[in-house]
Amino acid sequence: MMVFMAGLCIMLGGGVISRLVPGNPRFGVAVGVLTAVLGALAGLLGAVDVLASQVVIEWTSAWPLPAGEFAVRMDALSAVFLCVIFGLAMVSAIYGWDYLRVEHAQTVRGRRTWLWFNLLVVSMSLVVVARHAVLFLLAWEVMSVSSFLLVAYDHEREDVSRAAWIYLVATQIGSAMLLAMFAVVGARMGSFDFSAWGALRNAGPGFRGAVFMLGLVGFGVKAGLYPIHVWLPEAHPAAPSHVSALMSGVMIKTGIYALIRLVFLLGSPDPWWGLLLVAIGVASGVLGVVFALAQHDIKRLLAYSSVENIGIIVMGLGLGMLGWSYRQPVVMVAGLAGALLHVVNHSVFKGLLFMAAGSVVHATGCRDINRMGGLMRRMPHTGAAFLAGSAAISGLPPFNGFLSEFLIYSAAFIAVLNGPSTLVAPAVVVIGSLALIGGLATACFSKVFGVAFLGEPRNDQAAHAHECGMPMRISLYALSAGCLVIVGCAAWIIPGLFRVAGTVAGLPVDPGTGPLAMLGSVVSRVSGVSAVLIVLGLLLAVVRWRLLNGRCVGRAVTWDCGYAAPTVRMQYTASSYTQPITSLFRAILGFRIRLRPPTGLFPAAASYESRAGDTANDYLFRPFFRFVERMFIRLRWLQAGHVQVYVLYVALALLILLLVAL
Repeated sequence: MMVFMAGLCIMLGGGVISRLVPGNPRFGVAVGVLTAVLGALAGLLGAVDVLASQVVIEWTSAWPLPAGEFAVRMDALSAVFLCVIFGLAMVSAIYGWDYLRVEHAQTVRGRRTWLWFNLLVVSMSLVVVARHAVLFLLAWEVMSVSSFLLVAYDHEREDVSRAAWIYLVATQIGSAMLLAMFAVVGARMGSFDFSAWGALRNAGPGFRGAVFMLGLVGFGVKAGLYPIHVWLPEAHPAAPSHVSALMSGVMIKTGIYALIRLVFLLGSPDPWWGLLLVAIGVASGVLGVVFALAQHDIKRLLAYSSVENIGIIVMGLGLGMLGWSYRQPVVMVAGLAGALLHVVNHSVFKGLLFMAAGSVVHATGCRDINRMGGLMRRMPHTGAAFLAGSAAISGLPPFNGFLSEFLIYSAAFIAVLNGPSTLVAPAVVVIGSLALIGGLATACFSKVFGVAFLGEPRNDQAAHAHECGMPMRISLYALSAGCLVIVGCAAWIIPGLFRVAGTVAGLPVDPGTGPLAMLGSVVSRVSGVSAVLIVLGLLLAVVRWRLLNGRCVGRAVTWDCGYAAPTVRMQYTASSYTQPITSLFRAILGFRIRLRPPTGLFPAAASYESRAGDTANDYLFRPFFRFVERMFIRLRWLQAGHVQVYVLYVALALLILLLVAL
């Protein structure tokens, strides 16, 4: 625990120094980046030590806050999420140092961002180790505010400012739900210490269900579950790319962690909890990838893809909870272990994709896929990294995304074959949804890679694009390797996750015996086959290099259907590539089409533009907030503009509170 706390102190102190140190901004930036890397490394070592030793570490210190206590506890579940947080934070810091190089040299804002970056990492870490409700809520709020300030990095731009405020409003709505939940539970238990909340398991089903729903909404906002995901496709594209990678890769997972921890405190879940999570996971997964298919903005597409992957995680979590409810320990352990593995995998390949997308934006100055093209020849390292991330997020072997989805598939098939009849239907839905999501994700990312990296440049910026710097490339190499290393280490990772899943339900789990040993053996064989595929791919690359080495290799345009003078406008666009699929979901996507058809024998111009909306935003939240706005406009008469009137309002409010208290 001391190594972990030392890492947090290094990051926090370094962030403050980077902001306050006078003189050259580059020195402050160097301090911020160096302390972010060193602090994250120390925290990672502490988390790995807990996972390896399988011990639980607690630490409590006096705190002057009323009803508060600085109490932290690191167990195996916390350690899994801490490994994800610190691992991606290190890579993101190295990437961000090069990504913001111009701002570092010219503006104070460039070094100020490292205070918020380090504070975000520290607060996320405290969220997953907090053992007291007051500390948890304080860390949760610091996490929300620091990420808001990072999203608003380019606040001079109107779209960035709007996205940041949407994010802040959404997080505060979620925090209000959590405040209500903690207040209700704290009043019932007589304490805000999580260790005293064991009696929650003996509470009535109505009370436990209400607490679960408050937590699901509060934590679901942060996780980006459909339909309370609307902040995510706004905030993630607006933030700098290394911040987008950190927010999408790990910050939204704090909502998943808190939901798992809440279920652990509440005890054996009622069956409708798992059914609700499966339904929300299916909606988030399918609709997230459908919305991603219709996007042209590369970072907005990746943001919707995060909704999809959170849906996959929640499907595994819901399946595990159903296995817990129906006394099916293998389904419970396999489903929860698959969800936890996808938490780890998603942090790796989504961080990789956001950083590769950031390199593209950095080189071309645009985020519109339809204005790119031919980037593979100009940015081979970035292109290879994006291809690896695309294969991983699509669940294709031999990459890590396939492994976690295979584990959730296995849990669902075990439920169909061995579970009660009430468990069969949701398991079948999970199997069908995962298959549909995998197919749509493959179409989505083949679209992005094909349109952006293949073909010919569609504008001058793409034609003159350049490869990213070495620090950014190191981050891409590290995460690309992570997509393969996780598969190679599956024989050690999977049994450990089985044990973690068992501790959540309070069940002793021995991965070396029984059905779990058989499942672990199958996963190990899958890992072995994937390793063989990796080796074969490397051998083929070496053979190709040897055959072409020293030879004159010519290049020519692809077959152009007989056109004498083909132009780049004849290439597939992102919209035309996915049109056969998106047309099937036209009612869900809410397309807005602007068509100016050609007229006359010799038409001078014609245009076609299509934009997909967001049904949850267009038909739920926007009308609701417009209604709230109209209601508050009617109360403007209360703003008299006189201080004495406002003092009277305060006095009346105090009088009412006094009467209520009496």
